Amino acid sequence: MDSNGARTWQHADVVVVGAGLSGLVSAAEAYNAGRTVLILDQEPEASLGGQAHWSFGGLFLVDSPEQRRLGVKDSAELALSDWLGSAAFDRPEDAWPRRWAEAYVDFAAGEKRAWLHSLGVRFFPLVQWAERGGYDAQGHGNSVPRFHVVWGTGPGILAPFLAKVQEGVAAGKVQLAFRHRATELMFDGGSVTGVRGDVLEDSAANRGEASSREVTGGFNVSAEAVIVTTGGIGGNHPMVREQWPNGTGPDYMLTGVPASVDGEFQQAVARAGGALINTDRMWHYPEGIHNPDPVWPNHGIRILSGPSPLWLDATGRRLPVPLFPGFDSLGTLRHLETTGHDHSWFVLNKTIISKEFALSGSEQNPDLTGKDMKLLAKRALPGATGPVQKFIDYGVDFVQADTAVELAGKMNKLVGSGLIDPDGLQETLVARDRQVSSGLGKDTQLNAIREARRFATDKLMRVVPPHPMLAPEHGPLIAVRLTTLTRKSLGGLATDLSARVLSADGTPIEGLYAAGEAAGFGGGGLHGNRSLEGTFLGGCLFSGRVAGRHAAGATGA
Repeated sequence: MDSNGARTWQHADVVVVGAGLSGLVSAAEAYNAGRTVLILDQEPEASLGGQAHWSFGGLFLVDSPEQRRLGVKDSAELALSDWLGSAAFDRPEDAWPRRWAEAYVDFAAGEKRAWLHSLGVRFFPLVQWAERGGYDAQGHGNSVPRFHVVWGTGPGILAPFLAKVQEGVAAGKVQLAFRHRATELMFDGGSVTGVRGDVLEDSAANRGEASSREVTGGFNVSAEAVIVTTGGIGGNHPMVREQWPNGTGPDYMLTGVPASVDGEFQQAVARAGGALINTDRMWHYPEGIHNPDPVWPNHGIRILSGPSPLWLDATGRRLPVPLFPGFDSLGTLRHLETTGHDHSWFVLNKTIISKEFALSGSEQNPDLTGKDMKLLAKRALPGATGPVQKFIDYGVDFVQADTAVELAGKMNKLVGSGLIDPDGLQETLVARDRQVSSGLGKDTQLNAIREARRFATDKLMRVVPPHPMLAPEHGPLIAVRLTTLTRKSLGGLATDLSARVLSADGTPIEGLYAAGEAAGFGGGGLHGNRSLEGTFLGGCLFSGRVAGRHAAGATGA
């Protein structure tokens, strides 16, 4: 300890600020290169792995063996076309993000799967189709299914990097410093030489729970390279509102990440001269529901729905084409903002919810997370999965009824208003069912459902055949109140292709690197305006690998 009570660590070649996925990947790569590494994190050890632990474990892969076995014809050229059509890069500062996007698609179509496979990562064989788009060939969306679920979900993707870091700890080359909150970069001239910050009091908080911010001391640590991997801002609603494009965001939002995802150190880097770009580009979800068993404050879960539920605004109007479940998350969110209400609705029935509803997150998918084949096999049986049934039974957002008129009454009672016209809801469902009965029809959503069932995964486990929603044998009817769920930042610290943080004039800051969500998953926003899904964990993997390797090289032998 020095005279001011600050703890001074011995010199580390590389300091990694943040112990989430991108931080662990960066640390593992630097350790593999023979460097000494110190990992700082403000949370207790229970939260090691950060937000990635809670994820569904979806990864964007291109022309994979899993795709080919399902008859999916994909290519790097098609994937890049989809990416650029979704990203719609339109700003001068998008030069590096676009280069990162091109590099990432090459990675996803090239060595990504083989690299992960060599580390022991395996994939669920049925590829999913997220963000289907529904516009023209050059617009937003995945032309083919690319969402590969890791066997073991989020914990499964973390496992090899946690093991490598623990190997480094055992070898005396890696140190983990929990409850160490970095607050400031240290400089010598124009070069970053380390980090200083606060030591927080010990905490017994479980994974994801809010922990104390009581300061007990300070620390500083010197290094030849610092990698910032502190994640996004989704747990910090005031910051989300401040950065919300053209407004302040919905009055009420759920939170899809722990409170520790606060964006504070990202702001500290910006104050020190790092260029923080595209902060108004965010990726929040319109399909959030309240978790009946919350871990962090205002804990919400995202519904991963097949395409069959009717999506209605707060007044009972169907959303415009192609804003169906699973087609365009951001387009739907932007449309719902124009309605002046903080909620919308899925309307469906028991048949649809039993097959088409899944919930995002490792804890909501115990079969995949636990690699439990017997439990997984139950998904093929009639009825909803256990986690979905729990929400149906105990979730505050779910109401059921035998008739549309009765359902409308319960929807109105739930939100304390008369916004849903019972006769109007009945007419909407009758009109939709007439289209089913016609055998052909003009309803674009029904045609999209029929098209989805041409894909093996959707036909087998994700999309029910079109049927009359009001038919008693498919009942009861169900309505689900949906709320905006904060989740990810698409912008971040600007970086070059070596993951070096750039200053406002575009020059690299010597000794400073960034990866993961803190860097907009690469470059300060490799997704541009929209994501193709499955690209967030993958962005952490790719940018973390780049940052760790280049930071290790910069430290010398």
